Amino acid sequence: MTDSPASLEVLRDRAGAALMHTYARQPLAIESGHGVWVRDDRGRELIDLVGGLAVNVLGHAHPAVTAALTAQAGRLIHSSNLYFTAPQVELAERLIASAFPGRVFLCNSGAEANEGAIKLARKWGRRHRSGATGVVALEGGFHGRTMGALAATAQPRYREPFEPLLAGFEHVAADIEAIDAAVTDDVAAVLLEPIQGETGVIPVADSLLREVRALCDRRGLLMIVDEVQTGMGRTGRWWAHQHAGIVPDVMTVAKGLGGGVPIGAVIAAPRADVLEPGDHGSTFGGGPLASAVACAVMRTIDEDGLVERAGRIGEYLRESLLSLGAEGVPVASIRGRGLMLGVVLDEPIAARTARAALDCRVMINAIGDSVLRLLPALIITEAEIDEGMRRLVEAVAIARTEGGA
Repeated sequence: MTDSPASLEVLRDRAGAALMHTYARQPLAIESGHGVWVRDDRGRELIDLVGGLAVNVLGHAHPAVTAALTAQAGRLIHSSNLYFTAPQVELAERLIASAFPGRVFLCNSGAEANEGAIKLARKWGRRHRSGATGVVALEGGFHGRTMGALAATAQPRYREPFEPLLAGFEHVAADIEAIDAAVTDDVAAVLLEPIQGETGVIPVADSLLREVRALCDRRGLLMIVDEVQTGMGRTGRWWAHQHAGIVPDVMTVAKGLGGGVPIGAVIAAPRADVLEPGDHGSTFGGGPLASAVACAVMRTIDEDGLVERAGRIGEYLRESLLSLGAEGVPVASIRGRGLMLGVVLDEPIAARTARAALDCRVMINAIGDSVLRLLPALIITEAEIDEGMRRLVEAVAIARTEGGA
């Protein structure tokens, strides 16, 4: 049944019958990939500027990922967390070295990481804040689709079908006075993303991150930073909060950590490290296969200088996007940092542009009517960016024609 490639039409029909209708999939069937390129069912090669939504930090079929997968699969795939494995310990050590002193809980996704951080904050609040369990989160934030992470997410379109959600969350504007006003005796932590990806790549100012850090110190709270999408070198530092020169109490990680293999993590500084045996767990979290791959990803990013490179080539991408205005692309502004950029358009053609882009053999992501999100692999070259921009110009022209512009 799966021995030979299936066409887009066949896959669409089979998926419609076999898969829950939880995704508005784009009309593209991907068969293989290499670097920042993918090949579809028709043999066309497309430039991937979506990067698996910030997951494929090393691109597709990177030799380091393939080698780690193959070698570890031949030794040990799963053992459970009843026992020690070297890849798990090494990964925790690498995460700590890249971030801040503390200890690590390994899981399988960003949502799981945020669930773990919420549980940690509740126990910490009971122990250190006279029983406080509340969390202040930012409007526009996105922290996952499981029930606790969803409660922390402030966007009604994600929340409303599943209410009532977990209580104890207050959503406020990205403003220090609003955050301060929301901190009552019932609040244990402040949770935020350095850049809000799902609402259009909206950065939280470095100055606000510093103010939140100072507020948490002054009011005796935990500062939790969600680096699920912003981490792994994407913004030109290992972790986006490092641009602000702060250290959070808790950080959540996922997406790019495994280079395509599902894995997530919670890092807790000594002040926040309150979980004990029996408090939390994960059958597959930090298994030897995923941990070995994540170690290979972190090692490759480090050895190849991809963190610094992401900042440098991200500026090239930003300038390239800004220059598209001279070629008829209605660019109003560029938001974001490094290789996490949002193109804000003057016209509501983002969705049409993303669809047209597939015909022009480039993959981009539309957020709402007027924002295009780009999250390419950290290995993308200037030549590949140039070609991607050429194809994007073609896509915008088609989208504008379809819309009567």
